[in-house]
Order: sequence, then C-alpha cells, then structure tokens
Amino acid sequence: MIRDFSLKDVTLTDSYYVNAFKKEVEYLSSFDTKRLLAGFYENAGLKMPAMRYKGWEDKLIAGHTLGHYLTAVAQAYESKTSDDAEKKVLFEKMTEIINGLKECQDAMGTGLIFGAVILDNDPEKQFDNVELSKTDIFKESWVPYYTLHKIITGLNAVANLNDDKSKELSQTALSIVSKLADWVYARTASWSDETHRKVLDIEYGGINDCLYDVYLLTKKEEHLKAAQAFDDTALFKRITEALPGQNALNDRHANTTIPKFMGSLKRYMVTGENEYLDYAKKFWEAVAYEHSYITGGNSEWEHFGEDDVLDKERTKYNCETCNSYNMLKLTKGLFMVTGEAKYADWYENTFINSILASQNPTTGMTTYFQPMASGYFKAFSRPFDDFWCCTGSGMENFSKLGESFFYSKDDMLYVNQYVSSKLKLKDNTLTVSSEIPYSDEVSLSFENDFSGTLMLRIPDWAMDFKVLSNGSETEYEVTGANESARPANCLSDISSNGFAIIKGGIKKASKITLKIAAGLSVYTLPDNLNTLAFKYGPVVLSAKLGTEDFSLETTGVDVSVPVKAIFPKNFVESESESVSLPTASVKEFAADIDKYMVKENADGLKFLLKTDDADLTYTEHFNKYNERYGIYMKFTV
Repeated sequence: MIRDFSLKDVTLTDSYYVNAFKKEVEYLSSFDTKRLLAGFYENAGLKMPAMRYKGWEDKLIAGHTLGHYLTAVAQAYESKTSDDAEKKVLFEKMTEIINGLKECQDAMGTGLIFGAVILDNDPEKQFDNVELSKTDIFKESWVPYYTLHKIITGLNAVANLNDDKSKELSQTALSIVSKLADWVYARTASWSDETHRKVLDIEYGGINDCLYDVYLLTKKEEHLKAAQAFDDTALFKRITEALPGQNALNDRHANTTIPKFMGSLKRYMVTGENEYLDYAKKFWEAVAYEHSYITGGNSEWEHFGEDDVLDKERTKYNCETCNSYNMLKLTKGLFMVTGEAKYADWYENTFINSILASQNPTTGMTTYFQPMASGYFKAFSRPFDDFWCCTGSGMENFSKLGESFFYSKDDMLYVNQYVSSKLKLKDNTLTVSSEIPYSDEVSLSFENDFSGTLMLRIPDWAMDFKVLSNGSETEYEVTGANESARPANCLSDISSNGFAIIKGGIKKASKITLKIAAGLSVYTLPDNLNTLAFKYGPVVLSAKLGTEDFSLETTGVDVSVPVKAIFPKNFVESESESVSLPTASVKEFAADIDKYMVKENADGLKFLLKTDDADLTYTEHFNKYNERYGIYMKFTV
C-alpha cells in the first residue's frame, strides 16, 4: 500500500498556504482550554474550572469542538511549518487538554469522558435516549456518538505523536482512549438487534473509522468489535448495489453517510475484507460523479438529492464544508490503497476549490455552507461564538496543510500536488518551487543524489506536460491513467493522465523542470446544460458580483447564511443569474471558450467574459472572501 508522509516531514513555503496555516495556529493558540474542558468536568461531578464557551458548546453537542481542537493542535504541533515558539504554545495546550481529560475520566470511573450539557444529572442519558430513538436535539440527544468520534480522533492524534518531548503525553492519551473504547465496546456488546438498528440510523460520524484506529494502537479484540458494531453493512449494500435511476442517496444526510463509508474503507485496510473496499469505491463514484459540483462540494441543506439533479438544488445552503473534509479523507485512503490517479486529481480539485475556499485568509475563520446559487457570498464563523461542526473540521483542515503533497511506495516517491514546499526524506530533501496556476513551471531539486523512482502526477487539467532535466526535455513512461475523476458534464477535453515515471535516479546537481500547460475548461450541470461554470487549470473561477450588503440570517441551529442574493444593476441588468450566450449553442461556446473569455492580466487569473447582458469578470474562487460571487450562471441562447 502507498504510504503518506508525516506532517513533520513537510515544510510549506507557498505564501498563501503559509498564511492559511499561520492564521489557524494563531486561532488555536488563542483558546482557553479550561473553557473547552468545562463540560467534561461538570459531567465528571467535578468543579468546572471556567464557564463553557457559547454557541454549540453550550448545547447537547458540546464537547465535539474539544475533539476537533485536540486533533488540530496535535497536527499543528507536528507540522514542520510551526516554529519553536508556536510548538511551545501548542504543546502546552495539548498537555492541558490531556491532563484535564485524564482527571475527568478518573473521576467518572467508567471510562467515559463526555462534555455535552448534562441531562438529568446523568452523563450517559443521551446515549440511553439514542437507543430509545429519542433524538430531539434540544431536549433528548444530539449525536452523542458523533461527539465521541471527534474526541477519540483527537486522542488518537496525540497518541500517535512520536517525538521525544511528547512521549509521556502520548502514552497518557493512549491510556485514555483505550479506556474510552472499552466503554464503547461494553455499550455495544449489550445491544439487541433492534437497539443496534436504532443506533445505526442516527448520525454518529466516523466512530467506526476512529475505533479501527484505536484497534491499530491497542490490538485489543474488543476495540475491533466496537468498530465493527458501527459498520452499517446493510446500508453499504443498499447504496452500492442500487441500479441507475433508483436514487439510493436521495434525502440522505450527507455528513452522516460519508463518514460511514470512511469506516468501510478503514475496515478493509485493517482486516482485508474486499467487499468493504468495494463499498467505499462505489460510494465514492456515486458522490463524485452524480452529486458533486465543480468545486468538489456536495449537498443542499446537508442532504444529497436525486442522482444528477444539481442545478435544481443550487441554493445558499449548498456544500457543507464537513462533507468536503470527509470526502477528502475517503479520497486519500482510496488513493493509498489503489494508486489510481483519478483520486489524486479529485483530491487536488476539491482541496483547492472547496477547502482552501472555505477560509477567510485575513481572519482564519471558516465556512459552514458555500452557496452554488449566484449572487451570494461566503459566511464565516465567529471565533468563540458559533462552534459549528464545520468550525471544528476547519481547524483540522488548516492545521494539516501539506499532508497530501507527497507519498511513497517501495523506492517510488510520488509528487501529487505542485505546491511550493520541502519534503524531508531519510537522507535527503526534495524542494518543490511552483507558481501554479499563475505559471506553467514547476522546479524540483534534491539536496543529495536520489536513487529511487520519481512519480510525477500528470494533472487531468494539463493541456501538455513536459519534463526537462537541466533544460533538456526528458522522455517518460506513464502509469495509473484511468477514467477521469471529473463528472461527465465537463464540456472540455479532460481526462485522467496518470503519473510520469522518472527512473534511474536524479543527481543532486540536477534541476528537474516541469512544464504543465493550463487552459480554460467549461462545465455544465446534468439537469440544465445551459448552466455553466469555468476553471483555469486546477482553479475554479467565479464572477465578481460586488460588495453590496453583507447582511446575515441564521438557519438550522444558529448557522449564518446570507440574507439574499444581489446582482449589481450595472453588472447584470436582469438582476439574475441569466445572461445571453454570445454564440448559437453551448457546444459552440465551449469549443471556442478562449475567444469569449479573455485573460486580462499576464501574471494573474482575471478573465473578462462579454455578453449582451453583462461584462463578467472572473477570478479564482478560492480567494474570494469579501464579495458576492457567481460560480454558475445560466446562459440563454
């Protein structure tokens, strides 16, 4: 199996990525850990050291943020991009959390640690209510196993740290998570078939996924059985065996369903049961090909719709960030298991256009939804007042930047993402310098002689791919090319190109230069071929629609969303998404896109599209954080 590199092996040097990471570290360092731990102390019958944070941390889902936070702090601490001063603060935060959780677990005496608002003075009441199908999120239960998943994942992250300074802390985290998994096993072992079915019907995150990780740490058979108790095999079969047109995902809660299949893949990785790999692969294909927008995001108001019905579902409630976070975890695992380039292609697209796009680079705050209907803007969380699930996954996203850049297998070194960075190898360092998508050139150099095989991803968006060694073009073999990871509704010539194989080693004095030509590509939606969106190379473009009125309202449980869509009158006369197509057909327009969408600057991504109704200026979507935008527009003939 292909393996990934530790965050301690990768140093970010790209200025956008460095800023995104530093903003996250700054946010993590600003937390009062006593307030994150407050609910855990209350549930343990101990004096609360401080008041709880507000927002979701003052409700029945409270405690989930601590789990996300612990994972993020461990990742940021491990990252090579953190400096010594940052690592010192992060280690202190980790230590405070782990010691606090141990104190609470010892006081509870059952193995359970739980930070949600307590019901009837009984910390297990929410779990009891789930087993009775009592799921009123305000009065009875709000996804308690989901919350445990986040806590267990955070403990696993600390337990897996292996530097000298964190050794003792890692052992404490391992002890805590092992006892917590014992509690979960005891609970699951007592379930009747009926109770088991009731629990599997609610949202529980990827608790199967993280319990398999506990098993890998402890090798306790009980922990394996606890993980398997949350494998919804009946659902896996029902979704992956559905025939075309049966709409097996319709109305399913996306962030309940995606993590279940993460657990399916992890089961295969742990036990080798092939059917669980098949479930994960088929589910991934359904989401990637039939339910995803151009950004890689999915869902409307947290739910999947009918297969290939996406234009109808475009609102201000699309693309919950947690869904993209979880799909990328699934995608990474599938690449590591299969080595198929389509997963690496899809990862790049979704990471840039959904995850990078979810952060305000000036504040570090992140989104819950990202509207696919035009005329809206991105609404970001507040630092200490919201604590949405996507606030937590946002912490994790930006504390692990660089995890997907490089992989290895045997003597092969994979370069999957062309982002300026440095990779520390055993006796060597690889330096990557890249200005993609603003330039077509990438340079790679090794500090010492490299004797292995270099595997360079040929992006699916590449119009041409050349490898030069010290200025001379080098021939290469290709492997891993397969069907495109892009939806069938891409109107441009896009296909998975696989990996360029560079054999024979590379001398330390050699400079490897890649020339990766990018161009415009046009996308539509399966249920409306006149609804179009655009990419340049790997980057989704969106139209600039002004800065008028950033008023917010709330949906769900205090989730911020824009009040209304606005189209500037001097920009789009009809004040709607609809503009006239400058050609007789969509096909003709797409075939000659470079004629109609003209690049305005030599060193940036700014394109002007002239139509009868509007002059639309398109720029990179991931960097839009203080203006209204339009990814999709309806072009009428």
